[in-house]
Amino acid sequence: MSLTAMNLAILIGAVLVTVAIFTSVISFRIGAPLLLVFLVLGLGAGEDGLGIEFDNAPAAYFIGTIALALILFDSGFSTPFHTLKAAALPAASLATVGVLLTTGLVGLGAHYLFALDWLKSFLLGAIVSSTDAAAVFFLLRAGGINLRERMRATLEVESSSNDPMAILLTISLVELVLEGEGNPALHLLADLAIEVGIGTAMGLLGGYLIRLIIDRTDLDTGLYPIIFLSLALAVFGATALLHGSGFLAVYIAGLFAGNSRMRHAMGLRKFSQALTWLSQIAMFLTLGLLASPSEFPEILWPAIGLAAFLMLVARPVAVWLSLAPFRYSGREVWFTSWVGLRGAVSILLGIVPIVAGLPEGHLYFNVAFVVVVVSLLIQGWSIGFVARRLGLIVPPQHGPLHRTELELPGGGDHEIVGYRVHPDSRVARGERIPRWARPSLIIRDGRSLRPHTAGRIHAGDQVYIVTATSYLPLLDQLFAGPAESAFDPQLYGEFPLDPSARLADVAAMYEAEIPPGEADMTLREFLRRRLYGSVEPGDRVGLGRFDLIVRAVDASHNVTEVGLGVEPEAARPIVSLPPRSAALIARIARPLRRRHAPAPMPTPPSPPAAGTDTAGPAPSQGEGI
Repeated sequence: MSLTAMNLAILIGAVLVTVAIFTSVISFRIGAPLLLVFLVLGLGAGEDGLGIEFDNAPAAYFIGTIALALILFDSGFSTPFHTLKAAALPAASLATVGVLLTTGLVGLGAHYLFALDWLKSFLLGAIVSSTDAAAVFFLLRAGGINLRERMRATLEVESSSNDPMAILLTISLVELVLEGEGNPALHLLADLAIEVGIGTAMGLLGGYLIRLIIDRTDLDTGLYPIIFLSLALAVFGATALLHGSGFLAVYIAGLFAGNSRMRHAMGLRKFSQALTWLSQIAMFLTLGLLASPSEFPEILWPAIGLAAFLMLVARPVAVWLSLAPFRYSGREVWFTSWVGLRGAVSILLGIVPIVAGLPEGHLYFNVAFVVVVVSLLIQGWSIGFVARRLGLIVPPQHGPLHRTELELPGGGDHEIVGYRVHPDSRVARGERIPRWARPSLIIRDGRSLRPHTAGRIHAGDQVYIVTATSYLPLLDQLFAGPAESAFDPQLYGEFPLDPSARLADVAAMYEAEIPPGEADMTLREFLRRRLYGSVEPGDRVGLGRFDLIVRAVDASHNVTEVGLGVEPEAARPIVSLPPRSAALIARIARPLRRRHAPAPMPTPPSPPAAGTDTAGPAPSQGEGI
């Protein structure tokens, strides 16, 4: 390559990345799937667009592999344990059983639509079996879709963790197609067991070493992001050389490191997020450049048919069976099915048959590309509409909030947090800040003021506070704008009920039948039993023609307010386990729920006596500055 060609390539690459970044702003405003925008940019710059020729599949796969490894590492690093705990079992079921079922069902459709033999059909199913975390996160955030905690956690953890299974299936099936002998099922299961076992072990070891090295080394601040990146890629490469799943290893390593008290965690998290954006843009543009739209017409209609079969049959059936033991309502099952967006991983896996030299290699890539585009166009643009139609959007816990977090050295339990005071917040209306959250600095009109000279806090002030991390939700309520109505009748029921009322009295009033042995329970006890102790606002339990709905819980997750609502028949839970089976699952799950139950928000201690040191947290809602 000549020097002029190299400089031109650098210029074109920089321009494409810059344009992609600015188009993301437009995508946020119109709610378009961001991945689709990046793919269209790549297609427009490719050989059928501006004429940039790029047909190097191995190079594209290499770029995509590194980018995907970094994306998965950041997905684990950004997933807090409390989110994982809230939906660990159902998300794990979707990421394993769901991917296997999707592979089998899509393979069934591909066998008849493309006249492929069964092994090659299942390979095509594996290629499009995983959902795209970037697309799911972006569309939920851009669309302002606020879901219940368990629902959101399930979607986030599933979309972040199902890529390794799809990659394992794809690579194993490609090897089976090339070998063409032996027992395919036995060979596949053996490969999966080996790669998952090695990947899990290396991920845990890698996460521990990353935390240890970051904590024990004394480097220039600018070097920590570099060693952080190199260690993540080292985990991936070492695991792959040991014939394990490098993608699973980097995800687990990120999960371990991100949830440990590691030095420079906040700065590394920001660096990782920026690197993930760059990785996504690079991968999407590369895949778009590699595609040739002129080859799509010959497979267009069968591919669209396969995409429709995936969206309307394969994904819903796989989700329904995967979530069967976990008491999700019918509305939640349907929404989880509809949020199964395909993305860059499916297109990247479509390159694997080309790199492996399969005769139908380009068929897999082109079909995967069309399936992804159809999924993003139909599912991506309709997520908000479907969530609202199903009544799954809940009001946020607080209104608009502008918060900045600063890291303290040592990774302790405290941090510096800055708030821009919302004009309609409780603080702006005159409510005093508790003693335990006394500001350290107030910035007003560009001037830095000490708290005792600033006087009353005004709207628009920037207030910086040193506080315990566990108290941030309390401060958010003080500095945020007004929240939407917490009691939408359609969501939380038309009539309020006393949680301490006897179930038998309520059932008699509304002519509802109750199971034997539960008549003397209070509504609070009945809800907690039926929900296996995991209670959150918005939970529903059927009572004849009506639903008992959790309106509010306290810090210990005890029900404090109950609503009564009429639930449409279409929204009834699809799965209803027999009482003995439900009781057995409850006994099995109870130790896990107790072990992984979210920690209640600590009750702030009493204020100190006069004359004592007030440096520690000592909240008193009546005390202020």
